[in-house]
Amino acid sequence: MAVVGPSRGGARGSMSVMQGAGQAVVTGAQSYYHPPPPSQDLQPDRPIGYGAFGVVWAVTDPRDGRRVALKKLPNVFQSLVSSKRVFRELKMLCFFKHENVLSAQDILQPPHLDFFQEIYVITELLQSDLHKIIVSPQHLSSDHIKVFLYQILRGLKYLHSARILHRDIKPGNLLVNSNCVLKICDFGLARVEEPDKTKLMTQEVVTQYYRAPEILMGARHYSAAVDVWSVGCIFGELLGRRILFQAQSPVLQLELITDLLGTPSLEDMRHACEGARTHMLRHRTKPPALSALYTLSSLATHEAVHLLCQMLVFDPDKRITVVDALAHPYLDEGRLRYHSCMCKCCYTTTNAMRQYTVDFEPVTQHTFDDLWEKKLTSIQQVKEEMHKFITEQLNSSRVPLCINPQSAAFKSFAR
Repeated sequence: MAVVGPSRGGARGSMSVMQGAGQAVVTGAQSYYHPPPPSQDLQPDRPIGYGAFGVVWAVTDPRDGRRVALKKLPNVFQSLVSSKRVFRELKMLCFFKHENVLSAQDILQPPHLDFFQEIYVITELLQSDLHKIIVSPQHLSSDHIKVFLYQILRGLKYLHSARILHRDIKPGNLLVNSNCVLKICDFGLARVEEPDKTKLMTQEVVTQYYRAPEILMGARHYSAAVDVWSVGCIFGELLGRRILFQAQSPVLQLELITDLLGTPSLEDMRHACEGARTHMLRHRTKPPALSALYTLSSLATHEAVHLLCQMLVFDPDKRITVVDALAHPYLDEGRLRYHSCMCKCCYTTTNAMRQYTVDFEPVTQHTFDDLWEKKLTSIQQVKEEMHKFITEQLNSSRVPLCINPQSAAFKSFAR
């Protein structure tokens, strides 16, 4: 039974959903949508994940019967910081236009401004995520790893070209379809890169196991290199089928990192805070042990370890960039496989010839604008601007959707 139901307003072209005969019944405005499949084909609505600032459910779009993901962002206007963060994520989801980055397909019609407290966004539904695949008994070949890593870096190149730092790249935030197409998701912690290196950036980002050493060591400012470190940790996890640096505290996390990379030089720790440098120098000097990466699995070839070592570099300024990582020969087969049969940017002609795109890893034409954030100085301002933004995003050619409180699953979803 659908948690998502069409708009209840009396506007022309609206639909209504009623509970009846054990299923959600769609009535009205038949010319605006394709009827959903018969009730026996409908799958129940269910929770599929929890992001940094919301919950995600798999639901059925009543307009065409397609299964989609519905992300609920609750209690949006509790503080100015959190409301601006949610608005930023919403704007990003509407901004993104890339095969390997999740974007908004629709936004549910908001209520009157006085009752506006929650936001519901519809995105594409993917079957799994990389964490579930890594911990499963499913076999991962070298080709799997290469095509997954290629898509992660391809999506990140697009994000970084828009000046966006994801700041929470981890296997659970990498959605995967049954045909191995991968999309980066969950932008609750994402922000625009800060060009002013004197400005303080929050350190409460990135799940600990994938947190770059500069953040662990209290750097006041950091760059897109933090995302590259996270990808390196995921690359190692794909090779070894276990978390590369798994510690119970940030201090122990740093210990595991230096066990592999060795004690960094003072030059490599120049971004760290004074206390972290003092702590590091107080311990005995450790030599690098990068040869241990070859023991991750038989898939840890020379090419794989060479690329991994360039990602797992202590000094962020010496860490490989996403653009240079994509040029590494290890990813040549992943690029070929992706564009031979998986992407939407290339196509096969009627005479069975593959027509390849001129740009395998496209960037955005415009950077993401965050100047609006400085203009919003109160929760009420954010609320009004967000309500206006959502209303402008609604597609007038499609029937608007809203929550159906008559659904059997509604109470669970509301909780």
